[in-house]
Amino acid sequence: MKMSVEVDLLLQEAKESIEAAQNYRSELQQRLHGLNQARKQVRGSSGQARENLRRHFAELQVAATRLLNERLAVLLAEVDAIEADSIKPLDDCQSLIEHGVGQADELLREGEAALRCGLGEKEDKLGSFTKKALHIQLDSLPEVPALVDVPCVSAQLDDSLLVLLRDRVSRHGSVSSHPPVQIEELQERPGGILVRWCKVDEDFAAADYRLQSRRSGSGGSQYEDAYIGRDTEFLVLHLDPHTDYLFRVCARGEGRTEWSPWSIPQTGYTTLAAHEWSPGTDGFILSSRRNIALRNDSSRCSVLYSKAPTYFCGQTLTFKISAAGQMDRRDTLGVCVDNERGAESLQRDQAVCISTNGAVFVNGKEMTNQLPAVTVGSSVTFDMEVVSLFPVSNNNLSDGATFKLRVTIGSGNREVVFDWLLDQAVDCLYFGCSFIHSGWKVLVF
Repeated sequence: MKMSVEVDLLLQEAKESIEAAQNYRSELQQRLHGLNQARKQVRGSSGQARENLRRHFAELQVAATRLLNERLAVLLAEVDAIEADSIKPLDDCQSLIEHGVGQADELLREGEAALRCGLGEKEDKLGSFTKKALHIQLDSLPEVPALVDVPCVSAQLDDSLLVLLRDRVSRHGSVSSHPPVQIEELQERPGGILVRWCKVDEDFAAADYRLQSRRSGSGGSQYEDAYIGRDTEFLVLHLDPHTDYLFRVCARGEGRTEWSPWSIPQTGYTTLAAHEWSPGTDGFILSSRRNIALRNDSSRCSVLYSKAPTYFCGQTLTFKISAAGQMDRRDTLGVCVDNERGAESLQRDQAVCISTNGAVFVNGKEMTNQLPAVTVGSSVTFDMEVVSLFPVSNNNLSDGATFKLRVTIGSGNREVVFDWLLDQAVDCLYFGCSFIHSGWKVLVF
């Protein structure tokens, strides 16, 4: 019996050791996979960097050769033009002199012939020769330009271009082991992902950031710009739930035109369906995605609710006003427990809201604290968290129990914080809006 117990203990220890060894091997294999991924990234990015460098410098060489050849052709054409303009008068002068030499040769021959002829002809020959000599004007000589007055073509060349080129080339391009900006966090939002990034190179002075995204795994999908600006976070909307998306970010330095290398792409997804307004409410028309509502007439006022209770505590709900109508203190933007049909306003029980004049209502009662008035471009945000839930049995509150939510409503650069007391436990809420006058247009996300 004792042996049996000892054997059982040994068997148990052996099983535990085998399980521990399996877990250990699995962990080591995961680390090996991580190492392979890291090696792949170093090799792949180094190969890509080499290819980019070779291609860029080959393009520069072709472009520089073309520019130098074009400049050489321009300068040679200038030399040709100066030479042609300068040679023409010299050629004209040469023709004139050669013509004079020919006349002088002919006159000399006639003179010598006149001197050799007999006495009978001498007088006529000498007379004819003398007349011809007077006609030629032997004392008139063409002017030949002095060498100082004739162009002496030269090319002025120095090493300044080479010095400048050497200086610029020595500083052209750079190689970095890490991009200056990396994605820091991806947070899921209804129908979107909040992307946050940060600088990892403190010496890099960023003027602008550029965020791009694309659907993962689709061969034809290309990265598209999602945001360009100075902020270090952006909410990318209109994403399909349960679908992987790739995000990358880069930066542009102060006074520079080129963008930095891209960050290492990060994969994110959202499990939360996009917020949508409920269709079919009189007085409102919706966008194709149902996330934008326009109050298009001044018929009887009624609350436009969300299609479903899609707001959960811990999220941020945002109303963005893109057009405004006439303001009325009965207007509301807010969150409620139920989508009570026929209600004209959210200034009622089981709801918290803000009016377009900035008044805040909790369960139908106006607070003393007030926010800035809502206008075109305003963003109104609602944040909620569960503060306390006193005794609950089967999701029903017992006598005297309270369900308390800590609510933060932000508008402009101000916010109000208060506790919202409810008589029932809720894990998801509706949102809604109502406007007395037409012209109001609101995006929810």
